Amino acid sequence: MALSVDSSWHRWQRRVRDGCPQSPSEATPLLLAEKETRNYNPAQQRVVFPNNHAFHQDWAKLSRRYSSNRICTTKYTLFTFLPRNLLEQFHRWANLYFLFLVILNWIPTLEVFHREITMLPLAIVLFIIMVKDGMEDFRRYRFDRQINCSNIQIYEWKEQSYVQKCWKDVHVGDFIQMQCNEIIPADILLLFSSDPSGVCHLETANLDGETNLKQRRVVKGFSQQEVQFQPEHFHNTIVCEKPNNHLNKFKGYMEHPDQTRTGFGSESLLLRGCTIRNTEVAVGIVIYAGHETKAMLNNSGPRYKRSKIERRMNRDIFSCIGILFLMCLIGAVGHGLWNGTFTEHPPFDVPDAKGNYLPLALGGFYMFLTMIILLQILIPISLYVSIELVKLGQVFFLHNDLDLYDEETDLSIQCRALNITEDLGQIQYIFSDKTGTLTENKMVFRRCTIMGHEYSHQENAKRLETPKELDSDSEEWTQYRCLSFPARRDQGPATMRGQGGSQPLRRSQSARVPIQGHSRQRSMGRSEISQPSVAFSSSIEKDVTPDKNLLSKVRDAALWLETLSEGRPPKPSLATASSVADFFLALTICNSVMVSTTTEPRQRVTMPPSTKALGTSLEKIQQLFHRLKLSSLSQSFSSTAPSDMDLGESLGANIPTTDSEEREDGSVCSGGYSTDGGYKSSTWEQGDILGAGPRASLEEVLQAPALSLAGPELCYEAESPDEAALVHAARAYSFTLVSRTPEQVTVRLPQGTCLTFDVLCTLEFDSVRKRMSVVVRHPLTGEIVVYTKGADCVIMDLLEDPACMSDTDVEKKMRKIRARTQRHLDLYARDGLRTLCIAKKVLSEEDFRRWASFRRQAEASLNNRDELLLETAQHLENQLTLLGATGIEDRLQEGVPDTIAALREAGIQLWVLTGDKQETAVNIAYACRLLDQTDTVYSINTESQETCDSILNLALEEVKQFHGPLKPDGKLSGFRLPSAPPASGAAAPDVGLVIDGKTLNAIFQGKLEEKFLELTRYCRSVLCCRSTPLQKSMLVKLVRERLRAMTLSIGDGANDVSMIQAADIGIGISGQEGMQAVMSSDFAISRFRHLKKLLLVHGHWCYSRLARMVVYYFYKNVCYVNLLFWYQFFCGFSGSTMIDYWQLIFFNLFFTSLPPLVFGVLDKDISMETLLALPELYKSGQNSECYNLLTFWISMADAFYQSLVCFFIPYLTYKDSDIDVFTFGTPINTISLATILLHQAMEMKTWTTIHGLVLAGSFLMYFVVSLAYNAICVTCNSPTNPYWVMEGQLSDPTFYLVCFLTPAVALLPRFEQRVHFPDSTRDIREVSNPKSSEN
Repeated sequence: MALSVDSSWHRWQRRVRDGCPQSPSEATPLLLAEKETRNYNPAQQRVVFPNNHAFHQDWAKLSRRYSSNRICTTKYTLFTFLPRNLLEQFHRWANLYFLFLVILNWIPTLEVFHREITMLPLAIVLFIIMVKDGMEDFRRYRFDRQINCSNIQIYEWKEQSYVQKCWKDVHVGDFIQMQCNEIIPADILLLFSSDPSGVCHLETANLDGETNLKQRRVVKGFSQQEVQFQPEHFHNTIVCEKPNNHLNKFKGYMEHPDQTRTGFGSESLLLRGCTIRNTEVAVGIVIYAGHETKAMLNNSGPRYKRSKIERRMNRDIFSCIGILFLMCLIGAVGHGLWNGTFTEHPPFDVPDAKGNYLPLALGGFYMFLTMIILLQILIPISLYVSIELVKLGQVFFLHNDLDLYDEETDLSIQCRALNITEDLGQIQYIFSDKTGTLTENKMVFRRCTIMGHEYSHQENAKRLETPKELDSDSEEWTQYRCLSFPARRDQGPATMRGQGGSQPLRRSQSARVPIQGHSRQRSMGRSEISQPSVAFSSSIEKDVTPDKNLLSKVRDAALWLETLSEGRPPKPSLATASSVADFFLALTICNSVMVSTTTEPRQRVTMPPSTKALGTSLEKIQQLFHRLKLSSLSQSFSSTAPSDMDLGESLGANIPTTDSEEREDGSVCSGGYSTDGGYKSSTWEQGDILGAGPRASLEEVLQAPALSLAGPELCYEAESPDEAALVHAARAYSFTLVSRTPEQVTVRLPQGTCLTFDVLCTLEFDSVRKRMSVVVRHPLTGEIVVYTKGADCVIMDLLEDPACMSDTDVEKKMRKIRARTQRHLDLYARDGLRTLCIAKKVLSEEDFRRWASFRRQAEASLNNRDELLLETAQHLENQLTLLGATGIEDRLQEGVPDTIAALREAGIQLWVLTGDKQETAVNIAYACRLLDQTDTVYSINTESQETCDSILNLALEEVKQFHGPLKPDGKLSGFRLPSAPPASGAAAPDVGLVIDGKTLNAIFQGKLEEKFLELTRYCRSVLCCRSTPLQKSMLVKLVRERLRAMTLSIGDGANDVSMIQAADIGIGISGQEGMQAVMSSDFAISRFRHLKKLLLVHGHWCYSRLARMVVYYFYKNVCYVNLLFWYQFFCGFSGSTMIDYWQLIFFNLFFTSLPPLVFGVLDKDISMETLLALPELYKSGQNSECYNLLTFWISMADAFYQSLVCFFIPYLTYKDSDIDVFTFGTPINTISLATILLHQAMEMKTWTTIHGLVLAGSFLMYFVVSLAYNAICVTCNSPTNPYWVMEGQLSDPTFYLVCFLTPAVALLPRFEQRVHFPDSTRDIREVSNPKSSEN
């Protein structure tokens, strides 16, 4: 049907008056016609003048305002390194805390330790970090220098040629010439490509990780250049948007000397960091340089997230600060009270130089500060360093787990965020994509419906049931796979283009400099054998067994096409053949698939624009079939081919093929090249088939050599697996895509002839429209046809209304076709197939001309460009004629049902957020055990907020009848526990919820989030269909913020990035949809089934180890510091210590530092086999059983008790004796070390040789260091020195008695608690691994 845009013309005029461009004099803000000068506003937009002779002065003035291409990622210079690094380090409050203590200790009145000793730990920490930062920054400097000094060809207007310069010399407005395999130095607008079609191919793996090639097109008006681009002839000004970080968005226009505009977008922008592929020469002008390029603006550095344990730990550190403040306050008050007991000033109270004594209040304040210095290690600053080391060890074991390695893709797990590994053990909600995450993302064509007739493809379904057998018999299947007619080839050298027999120029060779053919290496360490060189090209995706019934329809379609070529009216029996032909033409044309060959998989097959009229090729077809009189062809059509017969054999059984020697000459329709480097069409030139005149006999025609099909097999490189599946399906019915350029698409028909369609416009797929359209001119009819494919929920609403038909028979037929197609779509969805609708539309020349004018105005607009382009697409994509629909299967990944079942047993709620049709998603949900046949499933599909509110109320009321009201959220130790629905009487059925995107809009807009969340908490599974990327991220944020739950998002595509970034943990699957999800994630895996072990095993271990290590660190520091605090009660709160200060430093630095690290890295509270067999053990992490407010204060109480025992038993033992202070302090220090290490041993769940060696080694190191230090330290701490103290203690039996008795008494409560109140994992551990103690 023709498009009528008269009704929209006035609306367009209003939009133009409101700010859209009309004519250059009216709408261009940069032009002042009356002065004939140009006035630019660089503050609002970027204006680029070319750096050539004509514009050099303007370029020189404006380019100073823009960033140069020199990059600098370093943070320091030689002069700023020391002050800036120190400033950065003192931004950490821990370093400021220690600096404050150092300053206090340098005050003579407050000095507790030697000044240098107090400063030494802080200086060591600052120096180590400074060295690390300096080395990292020096590496960045070397990398920057390497990048800045890379060579590139820059146009020099004085020399009128390209000169080799460095990247750092590139400026905005420079002309850059690049060759194949060169990296693009800046963001460049493409003005010339050596490709005849004006296309340049990019590899963007360095930018977004995607390995498939991208096409960029020369700006309109520059693609038909016959010779090399001449920068001096470029007299245009470029106006575009300001620099931003949107990789896929770019808009601007080029202003010509005649004040006309040409719009351009991201399809013409070459981004910095990408690599030129398969293009000999590309020339462009620099738009953004250096730090203003999109790649640099997106380089925000490593992502940082704070784990839940870290947030909990920071709160507990403030509790420790409160304890420290209280202890220091007690010390200050006690010091004042103790000094008040003296009637005269005691001899140790020394006056100042004037003989004045400190007031009691001031003395108490000084003592308060002194106590802070003395008890400083109560704050476990070393805990942060220990946590980082432990997490590195945990990540090491994650990387080396073979169970998380996928042999097919040669990929193991990637840990991109090192600081949240423990959060893997506390997940409560998982939000998962469906396609490519739960499924393989290998799209297999299964079924289709054309004009209301369904073709089930049963033979293809049977073949797919045994894919392994198919792969093992690939050679036999290859013979069956390609359904194509034997076609004619050109005879003799008269058909060759160009002179001689020179070989065509390969796409990866340069015309100026010989460059070897490029074979692109796969990134991410993928093996060459494990994965095909072209995505979506496995045998299960490429091979399609045709349906017998559809084969006959395709034969009729071929006859219909031949009837069109002869200009004869079609037969009534071929009435539906046109729709079949259009259906397969739409599958072949309406996509962005790049055609290459198996021998040169990165060499694009193209056909240069032809200057001949299309009528020539029609004459050839007409002559050939007129001579054949269609006798044998018609006879072949009337026969029914068996299921294993090639369609080409049935159609051309009487046309002999040539032998292999004859096939080596000339071009091949399936990817042959002519001598000029262009693709050679297989349509026959006039007189090429037969050397004789028009009176040639039928025998001569049959003896003519046929076109060889033995040339390189075509490969299709698609951006999505859906496109590849549809193109492979069309090829199975001999509608073969053989060439694609931005201007033309060539399709080989079943009879072997090739038709070239002129591409007038392409409307790319986007998530808003959910469809794609291609406007072409049909070579046989000359009509302008719009082919559209997209989601059925969108296409069905854009179809022409049957009520508008004047013919009632046509109206009934259209309604019948739509109803049948809808039933088939529902059938496909119930079978779990992905559905797409195919439609077409015929435009008149006038309507298309007016629409194209609107489109050009929208493309040239800077303001509201996206909205204008969307509106132009909506004007075109309406009143469509339905052709049919397809059903594509996306199989479940291996192990998905078991993984989902295990995660559900672990107490994790799984939500699947997908953009698929509801029926398809529900079917997949049942297949993967997300939903069960016994579940009560509520489906909510409404756009009305009032209706949605009432449905939610009714569903909640019904659910509460079975499950009862939810219990209020329990809070244990500050952690919000998920309130499970209580069971009432008989077992209530499980509840599932299915909701679509329109309903989600009603929920968010109607403020119904609370009711929605309340209902979901009763559901064991939630399925959101037809959801957009924005809705996915909004759902994740809603659950994370409202329920305060730990969330995890997992996906594989670019549409999952926002959802991944919104969750506490984002996991990307390195599948077939590029690497954007992986690059935005915290962890990357290759299969969904790996999630089971990642969470249930490694997540549990990481959380359990780190949580118990943090609690142990708090206990250890408080226990040891309290020994000094208790001593203050017996030294008049003077700030003295009974332990040598070197021993105090060594205690945390050497004696007790290594055991917690080994504990945090190697300890396993439960074996892997048990965790996998009993997924409910994962709930301990969800409930924060190892580390919460209760466990923290229990550990604090235990630390106070143990410090009391460790201090007062030695005190009572040595009471009234004449030992000195260090002789008294040495047993206390030894006892406390033994108690702390034994406490660590009691906390260990797994004993290995390493555990034993570390504990014993730490204890022995204490004695070795103490003996050596006491032997050589004669005057280290005058007047009291630790000389020979340890040696004397080792000869005293009392020392041994105290050292054995005191730890036993101190650890007795902890032992009793372990015996009478064991943790929930001990019995499981003993049952599952009775010999664990031996390991």
